[in-house]
Amino acid sequence: MNTAANANYPGNSQLILALSKGRIFEETLPLLEAAGITVFENPETSRKLILPTNDPQVSVIIVRASDVPTYVQHGAADFGVAGKDVLIEHGGEGLYQPIDLGIAKCRMSVAVRAGFDYANAVRQGARLRVATKYVQIAREHFAAKGVHVDLIKLYGSMELAPLVGLSDVIVDLVSTGSTLRANNLVEIEHIAEISSRLVVNQAALKLKRERLQPILEAFERASKL
Repeated sequence: MNTAANANYPGNSQLILALSKGRIFEETLPLLEAAGITVFENPETSRKLILPTNDPQVSVIIVRASDVPTYVQHGAADFGVAGKDVLIEHGGEGLYQPIDLGIAKCRMSVAVRAGFDYANAVRQGARLRVATKYVQIAREHFAAKGVHVDLIKLYGSMELAPLVGLSDVIVDLVSTGSTLRANNLVEIEHIAEISSRLVVNQAALKLKRERLQPILEAFERASKL
């Protein structure tokens, strides 16, 4: 495995699964149960970043959602669960992505202030100010429409940007749309459906196949139920 997995790190003799807090963690738990793995602590209440399971050879590490592909790519985790949005931004280099788990579903959309003339703003050759956390997705979307964009990267409170004149539009994940409506924004254009994928370190897939394969197969079966 990659030297990023330090020789003193307990993960060398174990399988390490990288997860993020929140929806992905909660919706991955039934898949782990299907593989016979129970996580003993809840990251929302525990201060631990390495969580034990009922299998002494399997541990879960808790990282930021955007960092999951990096931990897996560099071998600090053997496998992980990450949203399609995160994987597009990361690029997916060095990752095997065998299964769309169909969990943590939402959509990537363009949203604007109510009453904003979006059709005129995205005419061929126009220039648009776009606030987003997902700069790669936004760049590709508007490039395909022939629209020039000034990308403004934000990490939170995306809905505020068009309200205070920082941007014309936002590109963000939408689930129910309630936050948009509460801030007088309208979902104007759909970019992509988003769900979470299983990602596996390519070296681990070879070196730890005997341990990994049954878990991957259990995940795939459970995701289809």
